[in-house]
Amino acid sequence: MRDGSNAPSIPAPTGSSDHFPFTAVVGADDLALALVLTAVSPEVGGVLVRGEKGTAKSTMVRGLAAVLPHQSVVTACRFGCAPGDTAACPDGPHDTDAPAHTRPARLVELPIGATEDRVVGSLDLERALARGETAYQPGLLAAANRGILYVDEVNLLHDHLVDLLLDAAAMGRNTVERDGVSVAHPARVVLVGTMNPEEGELRPQLLDRFGLTVEVAAPRDPCPRAEVVRRRLAFDADPAAFAARFDDDQQALRARIDEARARVRQVRLTDAVLTRVATVCAGFEVDGLRADIVTARAAVAHAAWAGRTHVTLADVRAAARLALPHRRRRNPFDSPGLDEALLDELLGDDEPDPGTDPDPGTDPGGRGPEQGTGGDGESDAAPTDGGTTGQRTDTEHSREPQPAGRVDGTSGPSGAAAPETPTRSSVDTDPADAPSTAGPAAGNGAGSDGIAAPATQPYAARLLRAKGIGHGEAGRRSAALTTTGRRVGSTSARTGPVHLPATIRAAASRGVHDRTAGASGRLRVTAGDLRRSVLQGREANLVLLCVDASGSMAARKRLEAVTAAVLSLLLDAYRRRDKVGLVTFRGSGAELALPPTGSVEVAVRRLQGLPHGGRTPLAEGLVTAYETVRIERLRDPSRRALLVVVTDGRATSGPDALGRAARAASHLRHEGVESVVLDCESGRFRMGLAARLAEQLGAEHLPVDELAASAIVGATRAATGRAA
Repeated sequence: MRDGSNAPSIPAPTGSSDHFPFTAVVGADDLALALVLTAVSPEVGGVLVRGEKGTAKSTMVRGLAAVLPHQSVVTACRFGCAPGDTAACPDGPHDTDAPAHTRPARLVELPIGATEDRVVGSLDLERALARGETAYQPGLLAAANRGILYVDEVNLLHDHLVDLLLDAAAMGRNTVERDGVSVAHPARVVLVGTMNPEEGELRPQLLDRFGLTVEVAAPRDPCPRAEVVRRRLAFDADPAAFAARFDDDQQALRARIDEARARVRQVRLTDAVLTRVATVCAGFEVDGLRADIVTARAAVAHAAWAGRTHVTLADVRAAARLALPHRRRRNPFDSPGLDEALLDELLGDDEPDPGTDPDPGTDPGGRGPEQGTGGDGESDAAPTDGGTTGQRTDTEHSREPQPAGRVDGTSGPSGAAAPETPTRSSVDTDPADAPSTAGPAAGNGAGSDGIAAPATQPYAARLLRAKGIGHGEAGRRSAALTTTGRRVGSTSARTGPVHLPATIRAAASRGVHDRTAGASGRLRVTAGDLRRSVLQGREANLVLLCVDASGSMAARKRLEAVTAAVLSLLLDAYRRRDKVGLVTFRGSGAELALPPTGSVEVAVRRLQGLPHGGRTPLAEGLVTAYETVRIERLRDPSRRALLVVVTDGRATSGPDALGRAARAASHLRHEGVESVVLDCESGRFRMGLAARLAEQLGAEHLPVDELAASAIVGATRAATGRAA
């Protein structure tokens, strides 16, 4: 396996003036602190950055590599190991006197469209076909060893790749068993992901695997906003000169991180403080014990960063604010954030006795440990004001714009108030595995102002699928040919995993007709013989909800049932990685209340503010739904749409309302739009209009009380009992 010539192509180190300096970013102190803590102690487990667009998420992550200490690397090692590294390496063992060179820490970016073999590595096809050798071609995990692996828009990355990355980051090794290759190599990476929640959420299981999380938002104060623009314009005008202004700050921060790394092994975590950590995690009712471990590691790293050799409650508080918010979310309807009043109550006021500590350490900037954290529990952040390596003095605050956020736990990230969240939840069910019992704030049906409010908790909905075999992005709903799944055939395409038996058959078939092929007595395999596997799995769809919000649906009981059904469909779409859209119709028209998005949170907010009442413009609702599907087909032709019409089937708006609705339904059917009609008609005497609409659409007709998966189970058991 030893072959230095096969090193993967690596992006250039990010320490040049091409990237905005880390210390020049205004505000975002929580994000700076989280990144620094993972740089001090990679065992913390990486950082997930959530925030709206244009908040310097990627800028800060890319700038972090430039302030990381340089590394000594064995010259002949494809995996970037250090001389004397005892970790098992395919290119090792590495002696302490092995030829080495020094390089900047690397930041390797993982494109969201990357394939699994590019991430973990695979068989070197060139050597296999040309020389008949089984050789391993390292992937991005090998390139990022001892550095940062950055995934922008991590919420859009395929789930199986996210699982793979998080496992490798947690274990510190990457194990490859594929294409005749069996190899394990070091993969000690700091995993950093950024995402915009409006484009979809990560599953709670994946959220839990990130060590720390930070919510960022743009400052609302004009002063820091103006300073952000001023610095950006200066950087764009002359990147080299701008970077030179902050070179001293960058060097100082690099030295401080280096000293904190050396100190972190000396930091003492007493049993009393560890008990406080466990008390905090238990008080917030987080699942599992990973939260306790991460909080303890982050507190140790924070103490080392602050220049101490023992952990204090200020360190625990700073660690908990970064390690716990995303672990409290049990379903997508839960708001992110942390109840800081509860955190203070659980921590208490009395500082545990750290015991004798002969040398509490000094701050890299010349300050003592008391100056590293404020007396009220404030903690240092990485420099984000461009001129200091710690907190600024009052004088500096008076003449410079305020940073966008603090890291003392008194405000939310980037200066935003901490999100309002319930103090403690009694829900223990994981939404990825079982029905959720927690949802948006429940009400009592429609309010007096004509706004629909969710009144019933969502439930596990039965699986609604598009017919046939699609070719969309991997997901969990409808059958499709995707990048993951079971092998159903082979193709000569250039992408996908190698289908070895089909490749051999193609080479053998060609050899029968090639008289020169058998001269050597061996089977010759050429690039033209290569075959790739065709995999069948499941795809993600566009689930477009077309909801009747007219007066005929506004009866209290019926509205509660409709709201619960729509919430259940949204929750099901979240679990199956679908995009969702919401069309509503009432009065004399219809509107696209929610353009297709991956964010179920946004969909729920729109549903909570849904007005209702008036006549029923069913035809207009169907036409708007068709236009939405048509536009989405142009944007993403491979993603199939599943239209769910939630109605009682009445049409009362405009002349020939039923006739126009029938023509709109026939048009949808002619255009091949897969549909389901969720029949919300109730009462003893029913007109059957929804069933007729389903026939016109060529859709499945489903009464609303049969949407719940439990209704199917109950009906099956009843039928089984009668048969017995």
